[in-house]
Amino acid sequence: MNIRKGVKEDMPAVLELIKELAVFEKEPEAVEVTVQDLENDGFGEHPMFEIFVAEVEGIIKGMALFYYRYSTWKGRTIHLEDLIVTESMRGSGIGSALYKEVFKFAKAQGVRRVEWAVLDWNTPAIDFYEKSGAKVFADWRVAQMNEEGIATFTAQLN
Repeated sequence: MNIRKGVKEDMPAVLELIKELAVFEKEPEAVEVTVQDLENDGFGEHPMFEIFVAEVEGIIKGMALFYYRYSTWKGRTIHLEDLIVTESMRGSGIGSALYKEVFKFAKAQGVRRVEWAVLDWNTPAIDFYEKSGAKVFADWRVAQMNEEGIATFTAQLN
């Protein structure tokens, strides 16, 4: 296994992992991002994310995508958007290796917190995170508004 920083040429394989995660999370039709989006957003003049990939025999089998956020309480933080391991390689240590790499990066960057979301039914992930020392909050809810909701809401503002 080789963990390395992702490059633009990795994005087709990264998109396949993203699609696999959407199936796992029971939302296979939710993925709208394209390879071109990933390439432009991650490797343009102002990259919007960082990414580590895990290779086995030269083939990408996992990835961790994250970006900086700013907390009014903590200052600069990192949001781990997705940590994905292809189904055939789950339990092989790839996820753990990627997770550790994100935290080594966070420590080197001097951030005060790493945060992420986990589905309440994903008990293997919750157990893993808690064993690593993470606190999984039961009393916070995630709020989102999709593109249609944004359009509807903003149309009412005028």
